[in-house]
Amino acid sequence: QVQLVESGGGLVHPGGSLRLSCVASGFAIREYAMSWYRQAPGKEREFVATITTADGTKYDLDSVKGRFTISRDVAKNTVYLEMNTLKPDDTGVYYCKDRWGRITHDYWGQGTQVTVSS
Repeated sequence: QVQLVESGGGLVHPGGSLRLSCVASGFAIREYAMSWYRQAPGKEREFVATITTADGTKYDLDSVKGRFTISRDVAKNTVYLEMNTLKPDDTGVYYCKDRWGRITHDYWGQGTQVTVSS
């Protein structure tokens, strides 16, 4: 059974940092491109970053380039999102999922809340 468990969110001041983790089970992340998404209050869910099966990375939001880093540990079946120089606009619930939904389909984990506020 596919499962995604996101963690690492919290309340931080602007300029702070967080490291999000997403532990996958029921499938091997090394076989899929994996993405982080976020959903800000009152907005649609949006792509943030993707890591390919060849460990290539793509940042879908210009606003996170240079501040966020996506990575993975295939031995731990875990995807990470290192977030630095956080801004209030980064506030939202962050989710991970395989990029095209080939294995997770309509399933989403519970997400992890990130709040950036002074």
